[in-house]
Amino acid sequence: MRRLAGWCYDHRWIVVGAWIVALVALTGIEHAAGDHYRDDFKLSGTESADAQNLLEKAAPSASGDVERVVFAAGGDHTVTDPVVRNRIQPMLERIEHLPNVASVLSPYDATGRSQISPTGKVGYATVTLAQQAVKVSDQDAHALVDTAKAASNADVKVAVGGWVAESTNPQSFSGVGIGVGAALLVLFIVFGLNWAAVTPLLTAGISLTSGIAVIGLLSHVITTASFSSQLSELIGLGVGVDYALFIVTRTRQGLRRGLDPRRAVVDALDTSGRAVMFAGVTVAIALLGMFALGISFLYGVAIAATIAVLFTVVAAMTFLPALLGFIGRTLLWSVLKRRRNQGYVDTDESPSWARWARRLQRRPVVFAAAAGVVIIVLALPFFSLRLGSSDQGNDPKSTTTRQAYDMLADGFGPGFNGPLQLIAPLPSAGDKTTLSKTVAAIRTADGVAGVGPTVVAAGKDGNPDIALVNVFPVGSPQDRSTTQLLHRLRDDVIPPTVQGTDLKVYVGGQTAIVEDFSKVLAGKLPLFVGVVVLLSFLLLMAVFRSLLVPLIAAVMNLLSIGAAFGVVVAVFQYGWLSDLIGVSRAGPIEAFVPVLMFAILFGLSMDYEVFLVSRIYEEWHRRKNNSEAISHGLAATGRTITAAAAIMVLVFAAFMLGDNRVIKLLGLGLASAVLMDALIIRSVLVPALMHLFGSANWKLPAALDRILPRLNVEGSAHLGEVDADSEPPSEEPILISAR
Repeated sequence: MRRLAGWCYDHRWIVVGAWIVALVALTGIEHAAGDHYRDDFKLSGTESADAQNLLEKAAPSASGDVERVVFAAGGDHTVTDPVVRNRIQPMLERIEHLPNVASVLSPYDATGRSQISPTGKVGYATVTLAQQAVKVSDQDAHALVDTAKAASNADVKVAVGGWVAESTNPQSFSGVGIGVGAALLVLFIVFGLNWAAVTPLLTAGISLTSGIAVIGLLSHVITTASFSSQLSELIGLGVGVDYALFIVTRTRQGLRRGLDPRRAVVDALDTSGRAVMFAGVTVAIALLGMFALGISFLYGVAIAATIAVLFTVVAAMTFLPALLGFIGRTLLWSVLKRRRNQGYVDTDESPSWARWARRLQRRPVVFAAAAGVVIIVLALPFFSLRLGSSDQGNDPKSTTTRQAYDMLADGFGPGFNGPLQLIAPLPSAGDKTTLSKTVAAIRTADGVAGVGPTVVAAGKDGNPDIALVNVFPVGSPQDRSTTQLLHRLRDDVIPPTVQGTDLKVYVGGQTAIVEDFSKVLAGKLPLFVGVVVLLSFLLLMAVFRSLLVPLIAAVMNLLSIGAAFGVVVAVFQYGWLSDLIGVSRAGPIEAFVPVLMFAILFGLSMDYEVFLVSRIYEEWHRRKNNSEAISHGLAATGRTITAAAAIMVLVFAAFMLGDNRVIKLLGLGLASAVLMDALIIRSVLVPALMHLFGSANWKLPAALDRILPRLNVEGSAHLGEVDADSEPPSEEPILISAR
């Protein structure tokens, strides 16, 4: 680590130039190639997936995505009036000839008359595409939406609902600019108006921009969710600034002790740089742990976020020491220079944090109990977590999908925005009679608002014909009642009607796919949590040569994550204070969000754990006194960890200003978790528990000590061990010259 830091410092022109060239090249290639983000929730082994596979094999013409072109008559008109009909029918004919459109069922056709509302004010056409939404190009998606919306005028309003239409909505405000501004404000408060405040942002900026370009290019090769770039920006900006902040702070501490700038940078990389590297590896382990779930939708998300984190780590190890080589002693405030010129030797420790550390040392039981109660109370709503998927009624009112949702809900009911789809092969004439009995039973089932006509698609390549029937729930796609109806149909209503026959009736459709996705994820979540916690535990055990330290870290991280989940459930599911962040409707928590939040938060929590405990570990080696090591370690890192947490909280909170519900949810969850982690977990619970356990914190069974690899996180600077690339340690502080 010291050799790398020294080389980058000495060859700073080459290092900075290489990063700039890489940034320009990657960004240019990504702009030329574009990106190909897309969502794919398909899961094998579920009933909805089996239904989709049956359609694709036996009746491919009916297996594509289904969009709805919704229109509402204005004034005193109805949709059957000539002034409206003459606008809609030609538009539907043009849509029928668009690429990727398999069929269009118009409300003006004999079989589509039920697609006109009882009041006559709203109607919709069902557009079946030749492919699933994930395979429809942006060009074809925009062609569909633009063709439909072109029919709007004063007499009729037209909008399009569906997953393809969703992809044409304007990109949500990312919050990056506000996050950068907020981070810069905190850095100015910490470092003053000098280059030290700008350096972390420059490092995070060049690494994040390069990483996002690579992620965009990989989206052509790996199926990557549409929100992956925003998620990567959110994580990369937060950890990038924090990683650089810790190294810059350690460099300034070295300069304040009188070290030469080069030696200060090398020592900072050898200590805080190691902590940054281990923290980054821990975040990557947590993110890549999503592969243990076996759900392909999350693979691209995990890879994208990991790339963003790794780029920030590499930049902190290479670009940052090179940049610090240009800045040198300007990292110090002018007032500190004057104090140093007067012979004043500064200390790493904050007086206010030293006082807090002594207070905590005197009453660890009281502080640990109080902090634990706060965390547990915040985590209570988590136990009523309901997984699902928010529907398009949560989209901004200016989008075509939200307008289509509102028109359908007004004309027919909210359930028409996400019908359940019955799919049944019909190998014999008797199966049609059985299916009719099934449909009749469903029509009278609780929670059913209506049942569409039975549509029969001709079988292909010797396969039987396939019957398709839409079942419209009373509730919206995200309502609990719709989930209950899905399971009622599968478990109670359909089985008795097909008993004793060969007919197999599947319940599929987009709403069923989302529910099956949620159920599978919920079942695999314990495995994922176990894998991530175990790997992180083993890594920290190897780093700190302890059983208690990684155990405390794992438990504390789980507590802070539980509290963050509690906050998210209270706001997004209960609707408490939701108007403050622009959440218009309460609803379930997206099924994949707990997985993402756990991976990210466990990694970020480990960041602060590594930064705090690595300094305590360093003090333990120096003092061999547990209480003194904890107090001095907390006094030396408390101010920096608090500043780093403030930056992360502001960056994450800035992403709540956008329109994307998933990003809002992640922004709130991450911001609240980091806030609680820094103020309660790392500042109170962890040091208090370490005081209570005493020297047992640093015990490791001899058998494990022999087996585990030795990973040095505290560096060699405090021992005076330097290599040929570093100056020998001086006996006296090097004072800054008055010149």
